[in-house]
Amino acid sequence: MSKENNTNVQAAELEHESLSDSVRALSPTRLVVKRFFRSRLSMVGLIIIIFLFLFSYVGPLLIPYRETQVFTIPTEVNVSTSEVFVGADGEKYQYYDVSTGVDNYKAAPSKEHWLGTDTNGMDVFVRLMYGGRISLTISFLVVFLESILGVIFGGMSGYFGGKIDMLIMRIVDILNCIPTLPVLIVLSSVLAALPVSIMPVNNRIYFLMGFLTLIGWAGTARMVRGQILSLREQEYMVAAEATGISAKAKIFRHLIPNVMPQLIVQMTLSLGNIILYEATLSYLGLGVQIPRAAWGTMISLADPSKGQSILQYYPNLWIPPGILIVLAVLAFNFVGDGLRDAIDPKMKR
Repeated sequence: MSKENNTNVQAAELEHESLSDSVRALSPTRLVVKRFFRSRLSMVGLIIIIFLFLFSYVGPLLIPYRETQVFTIPTEVNVSTSEVFVGADGEKYQYYDVSTGVDNYKAAPSKEHWLGTDTNGMDVFVRLMYGGRISLTISFLVVFLESILGVIFGGMSGYFGGKIDMLIMRIVDILNCIPTLPVLIVLSSVLAALPVSIMPVNNRIYFLMGFLTLIGWAGTARMVRGQILSLREQEYMVAAEATGISAKAKIFRHLIPNVMPQLIVQMTLSLGNIILYEATLSYLGLGVQIPRAAWGTMISLADPSKGQSILQYYPNLWIPPGILIVLAVLAFNFVGDGLRDAIDPKMKR
């Protein structure tokens, strides 16, 4: 009997251990991580994002050249003078035999410059790195600030309701009606009219992205409001109400953490859109200007209005930044889709 009891106890312990392991395996965080890493597209997007960050932020540390450094080969000039002679008009002339070498402007790819040099003699590969820094940094700052504003106003609107909800939602409706790109172009023209001492050319893109932040939080606020409207009537919120905690604590301690999964997905998907906005503004000449680099600015070299030669004969100047923009947008969209499917598996078919 004692042996049977020991066997039963051991079986019960094993069953308890397996049950505890299954409970641990079914925790929400581990389920989300497992679903996310199961998606091949999500992994591809994550790998691309890691590569872009290493390329843009670590790459310049490994290459001893500055972003604005001009890589030129001094032009070789051989001068040989002849004796003074009298021309047919009776004037005296001195003959110069001048032969010139080659410079390094719009140079082809080589060992020294893997992707060649641009119209200013700057290394294209190095400028791609520094351009990635600007494009990615601006995108993350804009999305981060948009999310903060959206969480604050959306949380207030969803929790308090009534007049506050109506006021904030009407502001959101107005912001959603603004044609973003035309307004940014007009604002850029206004900033360009200001003196350089007040508005430096290279700082213009930051003011434009700041304006984009001011009008871009509306979508996040509407999403947060909708989530809070469905969460504020849950049992745990009734229990929080009974404890007598403040409205601020209810919003930011109980409601907002439950909105974070959907918020992270929206932030990830918004990063691709902001990169496209920055690239479009830089392409139109409204963003970062030479000698500083941005991917959109580098593509603008192939603008047909500036001539067809670069577009036809120098693909190394505009194809690489175009590829990086496409990769960045695709990667953030892949990761966003993977997070959405991992957090809400009902959406995956």
